[in-house]
Amino acid sequence: MKEQAAAAAGRFKVGGDIEVNRLGFGAMRVTGAGVWGPPADRAEAIRTLRRLPDLGVDFIDTADSYGPGISEELIREALHPYDGLLIATKGGLERPGPNQWGPNGRPDYLRQCVQGSLRRLGVERIDLWQLHRIDPNVPRAEQFAAIQEMRQAGLIRHVGLSQASIEEIAAAERFFPVATVQNRYNLVDRSSEAVLDRCAEKGVGFIPWYPLAAGDLAKPGSVLADLAKKRKATPSQLALAWMLKRSPVMLPIPGTGNAKHLEENVAAAAIELADADFRALDEQGRKAGQRAA
Repeated sequence: MKEQAAAAAGRFKVGGDIEVNRLGFGAMRVTGAGVWGPPADRAEAIRTLRRLPDLGVDFIDTADSYGPGISEELIREALHPYDGLLIATKGGLERPGPNQWGPNGRPDYLRQCVQGSLRRLGVERIDLWQLHRIDPNVPRAEQFAAIQEMRQAGLIRHVGLSQASIEEIAAAERFFPVATVQNRYNLVDRSSEAVLDRCAEKGVGFIPWYPLAAGDLAKPGSVLADLAKKRKATPSQLALAWMLKRSPVMLPIPGTGNAKHLEENVAAAAIELADADFRALDEQGRKAGQRAA
């Protein structure tokens, strides 16, 4: 496929000073089953990661809990020293086993997360570090203060939040500028619509996780399926194209451990949806979300 294809998605400045192509990559799936341990095909995972710069994907999102540690280690092996790339990572979740996640926002644990990511990624500063979850069992001011201290110490350049409400974002902004918010969002799940609108108003990057969940929308006879057939594209590609058109601060990060699937995802950057098609998908997605609720 066309080299630097992700550039067709347009550009966005994370934190106002790190410019990236808006179609990024989520590195959760370069790990084993249950986001635990090494990938089943390690060589293919490395090949997929090394393909990213060629395709113009310069925004890569990972977390210390992916593996745990495996995703960050593979990223370093494949891409260090990251010339022209923004490697974003997250911390604040513990992993007792496959498919098990639990928040830990104790300041000492958050510092441990950052130090571990610095070591595994082989960097002296993390350009975008995100609090994976705000721990409800630890006063959030203590969590935010610990992050503020690490930012002031030069360990973190920009800070993001994950699965945060508007009120929580505002509370965090009393300690540091919030550069990005990573919430679950897709054609069907619009529960973070108000958060996305606030991000757009403030120029904050919005990173939708689980961006390709289309569910019944992709079934034969649906608007999405019919439009995909018409455009000779996949439903997933159109779902990504819809998100890119939805807001200029949208930074989708579809993930995969397969290079061919990566190329398919990146091809979505070049798909331009007509306004009528965008509205039709938007309406169908909202209706499907209401039925699911």
